[in-house]
Amino acid sequence: MAAASALSRGALDVIFNDPDKAAKLFPVPVLQCLQVKQMAPSAQGGERYRLVMSDGQHYVQTMLATQANHVVRDNKLVRGCFARIKQYTPNNLKGKNILVILDLEVVESLGIQDKIGEPVAVDAKPPGQEGAIAGGDFYGVKKEEQKPQPQQFQQQQQQQSMPSRPAMHGGSNIYPIEGLSPFAHKWTIKARVTSKSDIKTWHKATGEGKLFSVNLLDESGEIKATGFNEQCDAFYDRLQEGSVYYISTPCRVSLAKKQFSNLPNDYELAFERDTVIEKAEDQTNVPQVRFNFCTIQELQSVEKDNTVDVIGVLKEVGEIGEIVSKKDGRPFQKRELTLVDDTGYSVRVTVWGKTANSFDAPAESVVAFKGTKVSDFGGKSLSLLSSGTMSVDPDIPDAHRLKGWYDSAGRTDTFATHQGMASMGNATGRKDEIKTISQVKDENLGMDDQAYYTIKATIVFMKQDTFCYPACASQGCNKKVTEMGDGTWHCEKCNVSHEKPEYRYILSLNVADHTSHQWLSCFDDSGQKILGRTANEMMELKESDDPTKFTAAFEEANCKKLTFRCRAKMDNFGEAQRIRYQVMSAMPLDFTSEGNKLKEMIKEYENMGV
Repeated sequence: MAAASALSRGALDVIFNDPDKAAKLFPVPVLQCLQVKQMAPSAQGGERYRLVMSDGQHYVQTMLATQANHVVRDNKLVRGCFARIKQYTPNNLKGKNILVILDLEVVESLGIQDKIGEPVAVDAKPPGQEGAIAGGDFYGVKKEEQKPQPQQFQQQQQQQSMPSRPAMHGGSNIYPIEGLSPFAHKWTIKARVTSKSDIKTWHKATGEGKLFSVNLLDESGEIKATGFNEQCDAFYDRLQEGSVYYISTPCRVSLAKKQFSNLPNDYELAFERDTVIEKAEDQTNVPQVRFNFCTIQELQSVEKDNTVDVIGVLKEVGEIGEIVSKKDGRPFQKRELTLVDDTGYSVRVTVWGKTANSFDAPAESVVAFKGTKVSDFGGKSLSLLSSGTMSVDPDIPDAHRLKGWYDSAGRTDTFATHQGMASMGNATGRKDEIKTISQVKDENLGMDDQAYYTIKATIVFMKQDTFCYPACASQGCNKKVTEMGDGTWHCEKCNVSHEKPEYRYILSLNVADHTSHQWLSCFDDSGQKILGRTANEMMELKESDDPTKFTAAFEEANCKKLTFRCRAKMDNFGEAQRIRYQVMSAMPLDFTSEGNKLKEMIKEYENMGV
């Protein structure tokens, strides 16, 4: 039968016991899948699969690399099917043979069959022999453009020109990150530095030291590497973010400390004194970034403190804010973003420091986050770790899919959220829904705890006398500055003086709908959207020879109808308490979306027989 004749009989024995001949005799071995089993989820929540693969004579336990998981999710790799193994690495762990499959193609034309032959386990090497992993060989060929038909398969395999040997460096084969383990004794990887930490120091009773870490990426996976003390001095300046390097043993492989890593790898590296690091001449054939996305809906099942990658459409951008560390009193800038995706859910993502200050992505951009920490305080939310990264409108299929969905349907959708405060539209639980101003007052929002709500209201009045304040021009500092006698502006926090301040909005406006009116406070980002100018530009108009232009700018904003997302929170003013209503974001009305919502409401009334 065609399936039986297509099997690469004897391939597994050669791969593990005579690896030098494996690439020549079996360049693309065909194996039968005898078992597919999902492993327990890792701390990062990623899927991992264990397989049993057979060549008809022998079988072997197999690990499927995460980038190949799609063949299982698409129900192509199932028990009894046949697959061409395009990239793999053989391991010998504690005397047990393990095959790590990096790339494979299911031969659908061979169908699904019962187990062929009576395969037995591949014999492990005697203790005196070096395990296959120690040699560091990595086999594989490029993907074939066409699938051979069953009757042609053996003939084509024989006629196929032998594949080029794996990439070499300094006489060593390049080893895949996915195959690294504490049992790998000699290897070289070729990887891109996707992120590099600052140098961190520690002081303890037993001594002091310093360290830095990098995240390394190749086509098979990712791994964290750390340099301590002397290695920190030797390698920190050499390793540059975004560049590709050859890294060779000696380099220690140990179990990953999950509390300090956001990567889906059970192992991590530690540079040693004699670790060899060389910059690669070819910087192009290693991926720039690798995501393992979790949908926003799936966050509900992710445990607190796990790290995930997430992608979505940017629905809202909050104002820059600041918190003070309880540990050492240091201030930290933060910004809250709202992401939505095509699962119908939204989530709040907090970014920090430089990322928060420099964030300028417009609403409705597609944003991908790598390395966010899951919090369950008040519901599910995400926080971008210092080792994480953010990409705006990345050129990847998931981003294109979400952009197409949002443009065609998502813009008018309503979104549920896992937060206890929770929903933008039709969701269960407490709701961050569109309310009238009278509802906000009648429900006493903000009286017990801060609450979020959305109103559609018209601006009826804006105070012009205190519309902005002079802020420090240093990046990341928005503190108020004081004008000095010499005409400079001094910041007490930074202890620096500037020739001129950076003006920032602190607006007070009165808005109204058909039920009532409400005073709102508004800061710089939303102020720019409302007035269409920066606070610096407005100050120039105020100080110009024609002050009527300044007044006219405010009059242009009056009578604008906007959608305001607000926060209600109890504040103390001296000995008195009162609820303060702050604008988190302000957006012009989307009349197409509003029309569609009205249409849906009419349909609901019709269905109710009203």
